[in-house]
Amino acid sequence: MDGCVSMENKVTALKVQKRNPNRVNVYLDGDFAFGLSRIVAAWLHIGQVLDDQKIEELKAKDNGEVAYQKALLFIGHRPRSEAEVVKRLEKHGFEDEVIEAIMTRLRSQNLVGDLEFARLWVDNRSTFRPRGRRALSVELKQKGVSELDIQEALEGMQDEEVLAYRVAMKHAPRLKELEWFQFRQRLGARLARRGFNYDAIQPVVERVWAELQDENSLEYPEDHHNKEAENESN
Repeated sequence: MDGCVSMENKVTALKVQKRNPNRVNVYLDGDFAFGLSRIVAAWLHIGQVLDDQKIEELKAKDNGEVAYQKALLFIGHRPRSEAEVVKRLEKHGFEDEVIEAIMTRLRSQNLVGDLEFARLWVDNRSTFRPRGRRALSVELKQKGVSELDIQEALEGMQDEEVLAYRVAMKHAPRLKELEWFQFRQRLGARLARRGFNYDAIQPVVERVWAELQDENSLEYPEDHHNKEAENESN
């Protein structure tokens, strides 16, 4: 014999925690021993004998279930990149082996996936806060998404000029009193900060300027009629 003795402990009580009904307190030989997730404790019953190895297995499974539930809670608020989920689990102190197992489980259930995440990100931005390809690429890199997934996601985005025009039309009314040079400079800088490239910015700025001038010419119809009458009388 190697001198190692495996202790056996009898389950004497299983009590649902008052503050967290999703967890169960396990009592061995009359004393509280440890807590488990209900899903892990489901197969336990009063009178069952557990050796040290089985206890460690239960604790390991519970640790994995806790990590999984924290991951579900994290991605439940909004879509997350895989790197974001890993970082959150690391922040909670889970070991690499546990994290990798959780990520594999989430992928198999289609709950995480960087390509789908990148596509959703691009679509959401295009709908609510339009950005150019350059800005979107930077944002997704910061989320830990690979270059390959980023490029594939960007292939499905709307035309940059269309998106730039939407941004410009929202901001342009504040600039309509400016002269052309200042207007072009201010609006162009705004679009550049949103990540749009020059090929999209230039025609959009010119288009919006022209549309504002047309609007201005229609704001004072009486003045125009008066000028036309004066010209005819002369």
